[in-house]
Amino acid sequence: MDTAVSSTGARARTRRAILDAGIAVLAKNPTASLADVAAAAGVGRTTVHRYFAERSDLVAAIGADVLDKIAAATDRARPDDGPALTALERVCQEYFELGDSLAIAFDDSLAGTWNWDGWDEETEADRALAGLVDRGREEGTLDGRLDTDWIVQLLWSLLYVAWQRKRGGDTTHNALSLCLYTLRKSVGVPS
Repeated sequence: MDTAVSSTGARARTRRAILDAGIAVLAKNPTASLADVAAAAGVGRTTVHRYFAERSDLVAAIGADVLDKIAAATDRARPDDGPALTALERVCQEYFELGDSLAIAFDDSLAGTWNWDGWDEETEADRALAGLVDRGREEGTLDGRLDTDWIVQLLWSLLYVAWQRKRGGDTTHNALSLCLYTLRKSVGVPS
């Protein structure tokens, strides 16, 4: 095996471990230090500093990672397949699975502290979600009285409530079930 390839793989795994630890630690304690992240990642502080010289570098990398995870989750949800309400539920389930990654992005106690590049720009995932909602309004599976932005914001709000519910001790199954039930009742065509 080529040592350069092996070294690159090891570096990628270490970076991933630090990012994952950063997400987990900062989701619980937004003021956590790089030393806290290093301990959670099972590496030394100097190792963390080799990858992220400052805490702000780690936070910026987490922001980019969250955008990548949203894009991948949107793709996995297949927003163009099937009735729009069913596809919207799949999107909601995929986003819910991102858990702490998105919970830290929308935590009120962190508002304004992340300053993540790309978060103010419309992404391909944003366009796919809006397109899904537009399709549902046009096909009549989503309530046409609700505009696209309202439905998108409602989805994110429901996810936030579900994450908070789970963090408060509710089961994953129950928090997600309540989220999906409320989404269906809120945006589906009234009977």
